[in-house]
Amino acid sequence: MIILLKKEAEESQVQGLLSLLESKNITPHISRGSMQTVIGCVGDVSHIDPGLIEALDAVEAVQRIQEPYKAANRKFHPDDTVVDCSGVKVGGGNFSVIAGPCSIESEEQICTIAKAVKASGATMLRGGAFKPRTSPYSFQGLGKAGLDMLLAAKKETGLPIVTELMDFADIELFNDVDVIQIGARNMQNFNLLKEVGSYTKKPVLLKRGMSATIQELLMSAEYIMASGNPNVMLCERGIRTFETVTRNTMDLAVVPALHRLSHLPVVVDPSHATGYAHLVAPVAVAATAIGADALIIEVHNDPPHARCDGVQSQTPAMFDAMMKKIRTVRNAGLS
Repeated sequence: MIILLKKEAEESQVQGLLSLLESKNITPHISRGSMQTVIGCVGDVSHIDPGLIEALDAVEAVQRIQEPYKAANRKFHPDDTVVDCSGVKVGGGNFSVIAGPCSIESEEQICTIAKAVKASGATMLRGGAFKPRTSPYSFQGLGKAGLDMLLAAKKETGLPIVTELMDFADIELFNDVDVIQIGARNMQNFNLLKEVGSYTKKPVLLKRGMSATIQELLMSAEYIMASGNPNVMLCERGIRTFETVTRNTMDLAVVPALHRLSHLPVVVDPSHATGYAHLVAPVAVAATAIGADALIIEVHNDPPHARCDGVQSQTPAMFDAMMKKIRTVRNAGLS
């Protein structure tokens, strides 16, 4: 249930309404937008008579939310959420590009790539220290040592860092990480989502599961938000279909669809979606034009010898050329 307040509502009336809701075991979330102030009600509202709430002086209207996701719902929060990633803003017209290698292999490697992508215009640095792999025999990442290397690259370039958390037992290692990534395989690891949501307000980049519906993605975001962390970014990384020419099937329509359904920023990952470096730039440009709030791109200084996902990794030169095209799209006002 959401409550729309009158523009002339007095603060004392608003506080009285909030107290009333709390007395009925409802958690109210107030969103003060540019056009409308909205109170979202989280909890069992079945015992509340909307007519009684609507009769209050401060209230303009009461609406039931039919969708199962509440906090992530645009009806709940009409204005775009802007997520602050250690000074880099994503959403609400703020565009960001996250770039770096799939896996951290050495301090020299991650620092070299970090300096290259920053020079081309990247605003955040990605790099995997803990890697979920389909095969138990594949490279699983360097773990804590890899995180230390990523932090060294952050210190050298000043770029905020994005890296994946697989196990909540490692959360204290992420104290200096700027954005926690929850990967596609963990999108429905509900215990992990709840633990991250209750432990930190740090921005969370939530990747869509490879076979997940849009509603399932939003419900996973809801787990994080309902646990106390509102700073969620939704990431489309392609879904699994019958097609085999690309690694996954890029669902670009999800960008405007999510913007209609939710106030959360939408990030697109063309690298995992396509699986081939030569396809990344066209999809990244298209994602920019269709309104993505950010891109996350895999870049490696020596893709043929990468320990993970070299085929889909752009070289720094390819990334630089792609960034010029993205700036052209942004400057043309197409996004």
